[in-house]
Amino acid sequence: MVMAVMSSVPEAQPGVIVTHPNRDKPVVQATRVTVILLLLASAALVLIVTVGGWSVLEGAIPVQIGYVVVDLTLAFFAARWNRGVLPVAAALAVLLAIFALVAGPAWFDRDKSGFAQPALNAGLLGLLTLLIVPVQMLLVAFAMRGFKQGWNVELERRDPGMRGERFTDAPPHPA
Repeated sequence: MVMAVMSSVPEAQPGVIVTHPNRDKPVVQATRVTVILLLLASAALVLIVTVGGWSVLEGAIPVQIGYVVVDLTLAFFAARWNRGVLPVAAALAVLLAIFALVAGPAWFDRDKSGFAQPALNAGLLGLLTLLIVPVQMLLVAFAMRGFKQGWNVELERRDPGMRGERFTDAPPHPA
């Protein structure tokens, strides 16, 4: 039994050059860099809050570490012009913003006597947790902007060096 392997990269046809015209625009490149930086900033803030509050966090540590790993993975794919990660990044950013908005005031409540103190000051952790919210909202805005910019648009054109040659193979059927 032979199984065909489907590749996400189309086979290059002789004499055809594939270009991505939207990726050359400065506004699109700036959007991509901004999305990557916001994902990295988000991962850094969550990691600082996780490490700084490790001793007093209860049960949320795996979720926070998961968010760091996911944000780093999404940044990697955004750097490779993968437009499909942008809606996922936006949806996860909304969820993280809600968690941060709810958790931020709790850090400020811990900044009183009688509470176990985390490695970093609880007031600083509260500030960093609330700082996650605007970072996530910016991430949503720029991810959706990048999604509308059409990073995946491809244009095929004939290679000018192949003028006199004819294609021997028929083009593949779209089905």
